[in-house]
Amino acid sequence: MSTITLGRYLFERLHQVHVDTVFGVPGDFNLVLLDKLYEVDGMRWAGDTNELNAAYAADGYARIKGMSCVITTFGVGELSALNGIAGAYAEHVGILHVVGIPSTVSQAKGLLLHHTLGDADFDVFHRMSTNISKTTSMLTDIASAPSEIDRCIRATYISKRPVYIGIPANYFDVEISADLLKTPIDLTMKPNHKEAEDEVINEILSMVKASKNPIIIADGCASRHNVETETRQLVDITQFPAFSTPLGKGTIDETHPRYGGIYVGSLSTPDIKNAVESADLILSIGALLSDYNTGSFSYSYNTKNIVEFHSDHMKIRNATFPGVQMNFVLQRLLKVIGAASKGYKPIAVPKPLPLDNSIAASTPLKQEWLWRHLSSFLQEGDIVITETGTSSFGINSTTFPANTVGINQVLWGSIGYAGGAISGASFAAEEVDPTKRVILFIGDGSLQLTVQEISTIVRWGLKPYIFVLNNNGYTIEKLIHGLHAEYNEVQPWDHLAILPTFGAKDYETHRVATVGEWNNLTTNKSFQKNTKIRMIEVMLPTLDAPASLIAQGKLSEDMNAAM
Repeated sequence: MSTITLGRYLFERLHQVHVDTVFGVPGDFNLVLLDKLYEVDGMRWAGDTNELNAAYAADGYARIKGMSCVITTFGVGELSALNGIAGAYAEHVGILHVVGIPSTVSQAKGLLLHHTLGDADFDVFHRMSTNISKTTSMLTDIASAPSEIDRCIRATYISKRPVYIGIPANYFDVEISADLLKTPIDLTMKPNHKEAEDEVINEILSMVKASKNPIIIADGCASRHNVETETRQLVDITQFPAFSTPLGKGTIDETHPRYGGIYVGSLSTPDIKNAVESADLILSIGALLSDYNTGSFSYSYNTKNIVEFHSDHMKIRNATFPGVQMNFVLQRLLKVIGAASKGYKPIAVPKPLPLDNSIAASTPLKQEWLWRHLSSFLQEGDIVITETGTSSFGINSTTFPANTVGINQVLWGSIGYAGGAISGASFAAEEVDPTKRVILFIGDGSLQLTVQEISTIVRWGLKPYIFVLNNNGYTIEKLIHGLHAEYNEVQPWDHLAILPTFGAKDYETHRVATVGEWNNLTTNKSFQKNTKIRMIEVMLPTLDAPASLIAQGKLSEDMNAAM
């Protein structure tokens, strides 16, 4: 080819950066664009059930593949996606949001088109997205359109934040030079300023040499910004005790002998709380210090010797180093920290309590038992998605096997998020390794917000495990306020009828209510292989919840009342 349409150019570029499934909903301003996707071998249009689900799915996909793309139509489509886009912005997830907008001719004439506010303002929805996007672009010049597409893809990949690009409907068929595809998009990061990076490295080494009781804490941005490997190597080299936060769960190998557990401020177990808060040096990697990630801001360090590693700056005690990226700092630090830490004498780290397998098989399932014993079902390489509520708190009691990916939305906390994210994560897992298991834990209330996305999963023959925790309503809301309020109740569903309702042919459904039923199911060799989609309804007592969620609910209620 000597030329290529701009529409196809977009999909060729996405394919080059391994974004091979595109999410979204068709609309008349993007239909011609979608035609071009089918011209690129290896590309797939997911065809989601609504734009909000598509944004959640794109979020789940990006957390596995590094970035994703969602396509919506002008106005009605893009606005429906924005809650999911805002969540991705808050939690550092790279989604390229492509919007098919009215033609440049329609815009120039100020036509009173459908999907507008009736005021001929064709930029209004773009402006709405600017505060939840790393950068944006409204294409107005076909000559610069390819370079703008490249810029937006690069920004999405590097920043791990959403990027908005509006493409006029009359641009999709315009021919441009195909030679542009021969030059790959530059996805490398710009190096740190050397003098600033030197100062950071020297200060960290000085603090390490002086410390007697240092620790490492991995938080959400360690995984979002691709420093899991460096973080794990840091633990290996130094042998410092290592901990995670709820947002950072899975970043550190939880089978590592130096892993000590999840730190959540006052909600931590006493041994973890003491181990973290008595440290004289804290290396905090990728911190996102939100209320639910910190036990309502109840961190209580006994030291001011804190080094914060961030994607776009470093902070040492009270000094901030803008623009010094943790990726490069960690890569250099790994080469020299071994010598600085050679005098460190490893101390014991907290260990999880052994599982109690003496409980009678007839015992009704409860959350505390369930989350601890889930460890026995999980396998290396699993992708585990937990919904806001009992799942996102309970999973902190589960020990992940090596290389397990945890997906949650502790900061943004949009109920129903996980029901969409499992779709995107399942597409991504199929592309990476079809044997990789994707496992969702979602409440009976949360499922009702995004249940339609199961239809997309069925349509493509994806094979996740969907565990529905049926405890009769919005338990997390009840524990914060309105323990017996009618507004925290939901209409009961027949969960085991959902898969056939959405047209599933090869599927399994199960209902478990006792310890014995759980053990019999999860130890079954056939069940352990992801050969088909499965819906498992887990029956739990109303108001039963992990102890940490009960405590967090009280903290949240008290904080809301005080404010």
